Amino acid sequence: MEIIIHGDKIKVTDAMKEYIKEKLQKLDKYLENSDNVRANVIVKVKNYTQRVEITIPLKTFILRSEEQQEDFYAAVDKTIDKLERQIRKNKTKMMSKHVKVSQDFNFASFDSDEDDEKKIVKRKKVEVKPMNEEEAIIQMELLGHQFYMYKDSETNKPAVVYKRKDEHYGIIESE
Repeated sequence: MEIIIHGDKIKVTDAMKEYIKEKLQKLDKYLENSDNVRANVIVKVKNYTQRVEITIPLKTFILRSEEQQEDFYAAVDKTIDKLERQIRKNKTKMMSKHVKVSQDFNFASFDSDEDDEKKIVKRKKVEVKPMNEEEAIIQMELLGHQFYMYKDSETNKPAVVYKRKDEHYGIIESE
C-alpha cells in the first residue's frame, strides 16, 4: 500500500510516519492488490488535540475515517480500528451479488461470525423544491435534521446541504 502522509500545523516525524505505516499494514489482509492502493493520511493539531484522517480510495468506493485524541498514537489506533470495523461490518453487503466490489477485497480474510447486516427499514419520498442555499439551510434547521435535499434554483440540479461536525455547513451538488 502506498501511504501519503501530510501534516497540517504539525511536522510529521519519521517515528510518526513509521507508526502510521505499521498500523495501516493491518488493513492489507482485507484488500486485494494492496500494492495498487493509495492511503492518504492527514495529521492535524488543534489546541491540545491531534486529529488523524485516513482516506483510502478504492475502485468502487472510498474508505474514510477520522479520529481526534489528545495522544497522536491513540488517534491513529482508533482511526485504523474504525476503518477495520467499517470493512468488517459491511462485509456481507460487499459480498452480495448486487454490489460489485469483489475486486477490492480479499473475502477469505474475514471471520464468519460478524454478519450484522443492516437493512433499510424506512423509505421516504420527498418533494424536492427549488430554492437557494440559504433557504435550504433554514428549512433544514426548522426540521431539526442534519441534512436537507433541495433543487438549486440557479442550476436546477439536486443538491444536499448538511451540518458538519464543526457546526458549519457543507453542500453536495450533483453534476
